[in-house]
Amino acid sequence: MSHPPPAPAATSAPAPTLAQAQAPAPAPAPDRDLDIEEELSRTRLDRQVLKRVMELLWPVRRLLLAVLLVELVVVASVFVRPWFLGQVIDHGIVRGPGGITIAWGVVIAMAAGLTIAWLVRFGLGGLHHWLTGRLAVRALGDLRRTLFNHVQSLSVRYFDRTRAGRVVSRVDRDVEALQPLVVNGAPELLGAVVRCLGAGILLACLDWRLFGALALVAPVMFMAMIAFNRLGIRIWGKVAEHKSRVTAHLVETVHGVKVVQQCTDEEPNRAAYGTLLSQLDRTSNRGAWAWAWFAPFTGILTVSGYVTLLIVGAHDLATGSITAGQLACAVFYVNLFLGPVQELGELFERFSAGAASAQRIFLLLDTPAEVVDQPGAGVLSRPRGEVVFDHVRFAYGDGPTVLHDLSLTIHAGETLAIVGPTGHGKSTLVQLLARFYDLKAGAIRIDGTDLRAVTQASLRRQIGVVLQDNVLFSGTILDNLRLARPEAKDDELIQAARDLGADEVLERLPDSYRTEVGVSGNRLSHGQRQLVCLVRAHLADPAVLVLDEATSAVDIHTEGRIQRALRRICAGRTSIIIAHRLATIRDADRIAVIRDGRLVELGPHENLIRAGGTYADLYRAYERAGTFHPT
Repeated sequence: MSHPPPAPAATSAPAPTLAQAQAPAPAPAPDRDLDIEEELSRTRLDRQVLKRVMELLWPVRRLLLAVLLVELVVVASVFVRPWFLGQVIDHGIVRGPGGITIAWGVVIAMAAGLTIAWLVRFGLGGLHHWLTGRLAVRALGDLRRTLFNHVQSLSVRYFDRTRAGRVVSRVDRDVEALQPLVVNGAPELLGAVVRCLGAGILLACLDWRLFGALALVAPVMFMAMIAFNRLGIRIWGKVAEHKSRVTAHLVETVHGVKVVQQCTDEEPNRAAYGTLLSQLDRTSNRGAWAWAWFAPFTGILTVSGYVTLLIVGAHDLATGSITAGQLACAVFYVNLFLGPVQELGELFERFSAGAASAQRIFLLLDTPAEVVDQPGAGVLSRPRGEVVFDHVRFAYGDGPTVLHDLSLTIHAGETLAIVGPTGHGKSTLVQLLARFYDLKAGAIRIDGTDLRAVTQASLRRQIGVVLQDNVLFSGTILDNLRLARPEAKDDELIQAARDLGADEVLERLPDSYRTEVGVSGNRLSHGQRQLVCLVRAHLADPAVLVLDEATSAVDIHTEGRIQRALRRICAGRTSIIIAHRLATIRDADRIAVIRDGRLVELGPHENLIRAGGTYADLYRAYERAGTFHPT
């Protein structure tokens, strides 16, 4: 396993950079996650999520229907049990002249019926759980795939403003919280409603006075349930928001743990995380406190209903209006009526949490991509590589203008170097060329074709970008190289590395090209990662190659290897090299100097030196530093 090399000694330190000016600090983000989401989705938070949740279930409607049918049969098996018991009381135990006798035929028949009802309940209960599990896997799996595909389609600006942990929270935590609403919701709600209605109807048919006793209690319970549900959605929405913040902070800490440790920032970071957890705890406690009163409240109403039923039932039994078996059935029917009402309260508490997560998921799904293919956009075939920036003006969102009426022509097959201070628009040109953002004014053309007239996918296949901090994915070096050419064989990938001269470094790794690179390539040094990314760009064979700070932050020996690879990969194609280190760009055909978003100088190295302008001043200052290393 290879690790990044230690800091080099002063005699071999990397050359200083030109950048002295710093980019302005970004504007502070809104305080609340939902503010950002509503702004990005251009949609207000919709509290009515039922319709959209049902849309999620449409692809699995047959499986959902099977679950509902099983639930109905299970409920039916529950309703017949009181009837069997009533028959035993009224007809299985007979009072005659000779005393009480037992009609064993009736008792045995009713016992058999009860046994069958319990077996049906047991068997179908297992089937119900199995079907519900399948429904959860399919429905939530489809939703995760939809979210993942949508996240991949979002424009770069969304990720400029959105913390990675919040996206992870949507696709993972919020989807998981949807299960009570999406998967369990419909069957449990149907079962509870059917039991309530069925018990009410049977009780009314048995004795309308007994049903009237319930009529005094049920409306109050339903109104309390609605009120608690509305309160719960608001509270659990805040809980979900705070959970998202906790996840976002955790993801950022894991990603930047080296920086935290290097800056000895563990204690402040721990305090910040503790503050987030405290906010989550307070909000969760408020939610638990609000719902804590629902069960005792409905419990009092339930006891009141039973007491009323027994008083009315005793009166009717004394007057002969009903039999003892009918009264026993009535007690069971009341239990079947009031039990689901309490279950509905618990169900709605889970629904509240699920609805809050659903709202946040739908806001993400409603967020449109800002850069989209125009209707009728064509496919960019292999271009010669002439790139024209025509009076380009650009700003990030509503921020200050970054590029001011910039015009620049890069000839096919030319190597153009771009230099200038940090934050003055160099890397922005790369973002615009790959069409990660759309222009405010002007146009960018490749071989005379406006970038907006072709599909993004076909455009990016013709543009290769190697950044200072390139991304490697978990897997081997070969796995990462194959991203550029999925159909390539191992021998072809290895030969590409040898063509660039990267083999002398990569083949010395413990497992050569089958070395695991680790998370984000952290098992490789910076220079090794850059070489892998250069080979990957070489395999993609783009018409236009962009190298953005590709040799910064590496030692002189590694830089030499990378420079040799750059010469080979740039040969015969349009190349744009963005660098602070003049040794990187001295041999370019032309050099463009960007300052304050404007093109201030353009020409070959010798011409710019003779002109005695900005570039000449920077280059002389570079040489006086005594760290110029020709390549």
